[in-house]
Amino acid sequence: MSFSCLRCLLLFCAIFSVSAVKADRPPNVVVIFIDDMGYADIAPFGATSYETPHLNRMAKEGRIFTDFYVTQAVCSASRAGLMTGCYNVRVGIMGALGPKSDIGLHEDEVTLAEICKQKDYTTACYGKWHLGHHRKFLPMQHGFDDYFGLPYSNDMWPYHPGVLHLSMEERLRKWPHLPLIDGNEVVNDEVDDEAQEQLTTAYTEAAVEFIEDNKDAPFFLYVPHSMVHVPLYVSEKFKGKSKAGLFGDVMMEVDWSVGQILDSLRKNKLENDTLVIFTADNGPWLSYGDHAGSAGPLREGKGTMFDGGCRESCVMWWPGKIPAGTTCSVPAMTIDILPTVAGLIGAKLPDHKIDGRDIWPLMAGEDGAESPHEAYFMYYGKQLQAVRSGKWKLHFPHGYRTMAGKPGGREGIPADYSQAKIGKELFDLDADIGETTDVASKHPEIVERLSALADAMRKDLGDNGVEGSGLRPAGKR
Repeated sequence: MSFSCLRCLLLFCAIFSVSAVKADRPPNVVVIFIDDMGYADIAPFGATSYETPHLNRMAKEGRIFTDFYVTQAVCSASRAGLMTGCYNVRVGIMGALGPKSDIGLHEDEVTLAEICKQKDYTTACYGKWHLGHHRKFLPMQHGFDDYFGLPYSNDMWPYHPGVLHLSMEERLRKWPHLPLIDGNEVVNDEVDDEAQEQLTTAYTEAAVEFIEDNKDAPFFLYVPHSMVHVPLYVSEKFKGKSKAGLFGDVMMEVDWSVGQILDSLRKNKLENDTLVIFTADNGPWLSYGDHAGSAGPLREGKGTMFDGGCRESCVMWWPGKIPAGTTCSVPAMTIDILPTVAGLIGAKLPDHKIDGRDIWPLMAGEDGAESPHEAYFMYYGKQLQAVRSGKWKLHFPHGYRTMAGKPGGREGIPADYSQAKIGKELFDLDADIGETTDVASKHPEIVERLSALADAMRKDLGDNGVEGSGLRPAGKR
């Protein structure tokens, strides 16, 4: 055999070998989770007063999910659902854990990161964790190889508008200084305005560096941004850039961050090997007015289980695997991400019960793909407030907070909510996306079916005053 023929044969073998390895490589997974972002806060879902070109491109190259939900419209509860594949009520995480909380995610719960570690993924979390701030609850004790960020919300500090009239000594009794954590150690024990302005940039730079360092093997990257939770902060490169004030500037920087992450994947030729999911933890904090986002056509916002609180804009991207420029209107939820990723990478699901189901057929746009759930159950606190099944959403009697048509606050100072009540009401979300017209009397058979599903779930997860048989405890300090 001539030298040239031998060289060609060796080159072919090398290419074939690399291709075979690449084909066998499980996908990288990136989850970008925005804080308090409204349904209509990105251009693919209706934003018009500022630009989101990177998310526009992501949507054009990926798939929009119009009916995508979180388990509960508040910070820690929502994150528990995403990380564990369970309704947050099941795992004992409610509300928004603060710096005085002594609980967190239980060590026996299996996180999305731990699912990926089964297959030797490198894992990292850069951003707001909010599933317990004590060392035993931090990300590196829950399957992450690296962590950098805030342990809870960026308004949980002595500069909150509600305490500024007090002396610093009094403030610190209510809200201690806000810490920034690297790994398991506090690297800045008094986060100030200047540090907050750099959070989005710092998380993004850490994410890009992580991709660069781990491009040759599978990885899971979780980027739960602190923004656009109030107080709003933005770096100099985006100050005054939007037509929507500070909130628009912050959203433009969030879009920039998405672009940096996607560009890094493209630069390293990982776009065909990486699933990227972009969504948010709950809807807009409407009482903050010009510092809050928009739920668009949806009713209410954060802190309610109307769709404005728990239905999130969502874009999924994986060139060659997820069909470009498409839309999915079948309901889905963050609890479905863990079992879907487990299926994609060949990992084993937890031995204990989870609530999510594999929704890859929906993500891949398979013909005739349907929801694997008969219904999704919408708790607030320990109260079952609504059930979503197909186009139907049934609310059970409950109270809720509302701006009742009044404007929100300005410049970071919130306005007051009013309190309202809803009875047992049924909405056809295909015809009435804003949950405005009760059609229960016209569809008693639907009310009866969804009520029966709710009764079965109450036996498992409980309801106010009723203890469910399927509850597991949160971790304790």
